[in-house]
Amino acid sequence: MALSKTDRTQPFDQEFEPDPVESRLPVNIYFIYRALFALILAILFLARTENSILGRHNPEFFSLVIFIFLGMITASGVILFTSTDRPVKNQIFMMVFVDIVAITLLMHASGGIETGIGMLMVVSIASGSLIIQGSPAILLAALASLAVLTEQIFFKLYESGTTDYTQSGFLGIGFFAIATLSHVFSKRLRQSQALASQREIDLANLEELNSYIIQHMQMGILVVDDEERIRMMNDAAWYLLGMPDARAGVALERASYELTEQLKSWQADRHLRRENFTNKAGGRLLSANMAGLGNAGVVIFIEDAATLTQQAQQMKLASLGRLTASIAHEIRNPLGAISHAEQLLRESPDLPKADQRLIDIINTNSKRVNEVIESILHLTRRDRSQPEEIELKPWLEKFADDFMRTQNLPDSQLTLQVEPDSTRIMSDKTQLRQILTNLCENAVRHFDREISELKLQIHGGIARDAGGAFLDIIDNGPGISAEAVRQMYEPFFTTLNSGTGLGLYITKELCETNRLTIDYLGVPTGGSRFRLTFPSGV
Repeated sequence: MALSKTDRTQPFDQEFEPDPVESRLPVNIYFIYRALFALILAILFLARTENSILGRHNPEFFSLVIFIFLGMITASGVILFTSTDRPVKNQIFMMVFVDIVAITLLMHASGGIETGIGMLMVVSIASGSLIIQGSPAILLAALASLAVLTEQIFFKLYESGTTDYTQSGFLGIGFFAIATLSHVFSKRLRQSQALASQREIDLANLEELNSYIIQHMQMGILVVDDEERIRMMNDAAWYLLGMPDARAGVALERASYELTEQLKSWQADRHLRRENFTNKAGGRLLSANMAGLGNAGVVIFIEDAATLTQQAQQMKLASLGRLTASIAHEIRNPLGAISHAEQLLRESPDLPKADQRLIDIINTNSKRVNEVIESILHLTRRDRSQPEEIELKPWLEKFADDFMRTQNLPDSQLTLQVEPDSTRIMSDKTQLRQILTNLCENAVRHFDREISELKLQIHGGIARDAGGAFLDIIDNGPGISAEAVRQMYEPFFTTLNSGTGLGLYITKELCETNRLTIDYLGVPTGGSRFRLTFPSGV
């Protein structure tokens, strides 16, 4: 099941910017409040009684203002809902400004500040301060205070009514207090909203990272709920279970009946040892480990049993290798003493011929044991590869000359060919020499006819299909049987009584160290061919 890609990740260090839809929501709510507030005032004015304070001082002026106010609210609504690209702060500022002017005029038409209508400005100032931050919010409070004082002065000069400057002053102070508190509350609210949004972004990134890690783990992970339905299955689990037609939400039994039985056994007895089971295709042996998630279900870890066995085998081989190296090191001293005693006996002038044959046997087997020890010690202290660029043809010519002289063979028995001549490779010279030496010595050692009939060929160059360099070591010997091919890279496997069985194993290890690929290719006319493939890019 593939990991779905979602565009939920955002940079962690970005500043929070409100969603345009969310930022217009308070403005829309404030508009609805204004419309209902003006409509209720108009209805109360039309249905006023003798004790009503609305329009008591000047009914005609009150009715004119309230209906103009309703018209301006309607116009602002049309602008608000049709021109979404206009700045929200400008629109809310104009709304509050119109409310201040309208409420001041309605208050004047009803008899002044003593009517209490001026308190309605508090809601407008608070709403504006919540949306508008900074100096514009304080400016609204100042405009409201100035409007109330101006109305009182006008009422005193032209209407000959009673005035209360103290009440006007307290109302103005209230306006500033509401504006300041609303501004602080709005700032705190925005900070909390930004922090919450940042946490949401962090959690989304963390969830995406966790999903990516789980999906790309080599271990299969499968989560089921209390009703044994699959909640999550990563790619590794889907592949290990035989690529079943099962996804999140379906029963676990549809993915694997054997795993379902394993789960039921685990739920019955969590300490019971569980046996391995095969996948849906019936071919791969799997191992399952389970852990409870409380009331959320069970997480199942699925692994390839063959891989686990191989890892355990590798650990055993590593331990055995260290033990073998230690034993080999301890054997060298007594072996040296045996060889030295054999040399002293050989120098004895009164040695019978029968004993001479026994000394030859001691010498031959001492050398064989020493070869085994040297091979084992070489494996344990092999140096790390130090690749360098090599011009293949001249380097091979020198190697061929040295090898044929060492084996006491004529140069005519080895053919060297490199195409093109300018072929270059990257490899450790010392380790590459040992690889070729092991392969060529094997060809000489396993040759089953007169050594004069041996023909060695070393072909190199650039492979047209792969684009990288290659080397073929070909001989005309008996070849390698199909059964032996499957085991020839295993340590201590040999078809000769006198062999150590470590030559090809060491060759394989050296190839992997130098990022080379070694393949055995049979020759149709008889013989063997080993191909070394070098990494491309030189």
